[in-house]
Amino acid sequence: MRHMALQRLRSVGGLARSLFIYWRPGRQRGLKRLYQPFIRPGAVAFDIGAHLGDRSAAFHALGANVVALEPQPDLAKWFKRLVKPTSITLLPMAAGPTAGFAEIAISPGNPTLSTLATEWREQIGERNAGFSQVRWEQRLRVPVTTLDILIEEYGEPSFIKIDVEGFEAEVLAGLSRPVAALSVEFVSGALEVNHACVSHLSRLGEYRYNVVAGEQRHFRWTEWQTPQAITEWLTTGAEELPSGDLYACRSDHQLLQKCV
Repeated sequence: MRHMALQRLRSVGGLARSLFIYWRPGRQRGLKRLYQPFIRPGAVAFDIGAHLGDRSAAFHALGANVVALEPQPDLAKWFKRLVKPTSITLLPMAAGPTAGFAEIAISPGNPTLSTLATEWREQIGERNAGFSQVRWEQRLRVPVTTLDILIEEYGEPSFIKIDVEGFEAEVLAGLSRPVAALSVEFVSGALEVNHACVSHLSRLGEYRYNVVAGEQRHFRWTEWQTPQAITEWLTTGAEELPSGDLYACRSDHQLLQKCV
């Protein structure tokens, strides 16, 4: 009983931290500015690992038809409280390489760090000090879909955001076509995940890459990088950045034409 009470207290504290990080004043303005080049009004956008819905809200404000996946019931409840538009499709599912079911490991004290990636979860605490105190104490069996299935049902997205704590490469494995643009999270100590993402995207088509560090809302470089350059950047340690998002833009994307 006492253990459950402590676990609930950690969960409340974790949600409070996430609310401060992802819904602090002014953040939506920066997110809309960041995503505006990728979101065409009326086009589809996928939010894979929607968490508390801050990205979904920005996509919707830019005119996208948003399809968001969040398998954790507590986070999904908060998503519905924070993101009001009923036109957003929120699915209580995860994404992966194949459709079916999988077990998500939930950290009550850090619910946005919950993951389907077993090996990543077992190793990240030793590789990255920021995760050394994270404990995944709960398990939940959740339905899993694929990006290909989502595209078949909702249409090809102009942008896909993937933030699933070490499971990004598995999510991309469920994609068989070169979509216009996407982002995947990177974390120090687990950059092999992003190597796998770049390799998969290179098999699908020709892409260029950029980076947003941490929770910043601007790109690190004025010029988008080749697969070879971003692979070298990852191989040499990603400038020792603790975390961030790796963005991939198909070579014919309008954003890249403006940069020429």
